[in-house]
Amino acid sequence: MLRPSVTFILWLAIASFIVVNDVVGDTWIAATLTVRTVEWYKVLVPLPYVAMLAIIHARRTAGPRWFEAALLAALLWPVSTVLIDFAYVRITYDADPAAFLDRFGGPYPLLIAALFVLPLLAPFVIPTGAKRSGGTSS
Repeated sequence: MLRPSVTFILWLAIASFIVVNDVVGDTWIAATLTVRTVEWYKVLVPLPYVAMLAIIHARRTAGPRWFEAALLAALLWPVSTVLIDFAYVRITYDADPAAFLDRFGGPYPLLIAALFVLPLLAPFVIPTGAKRSGGTSS
């Protein structure tokens, strides 16, 4: 079933986690590690969280229109996360757009690709016999 509200709520969770992770990476972790290591931290830490939310999204939108729901998430999550990251960098550091685009030379595209691919792959990970009431299939 297509549920845009589930997709939007899970995106809010992803966006807030990524912004908080960026703040932690830019403040506490950047003081002790190299710039490249902090970039990898900002990409690798959110990946399991994004995978978990993609699985939650797949379970909540299972049904005949699962592909539309997965496609909605796959298109909404990466684009809007890039916009949120840009706003964070712009507001926090008063950086110009060229400084933000420099992030695409490092590991950042891996996070964006994961935000696109994981909602499309997650429906294949969930068990097909699971009941909607929360029970498990035998």
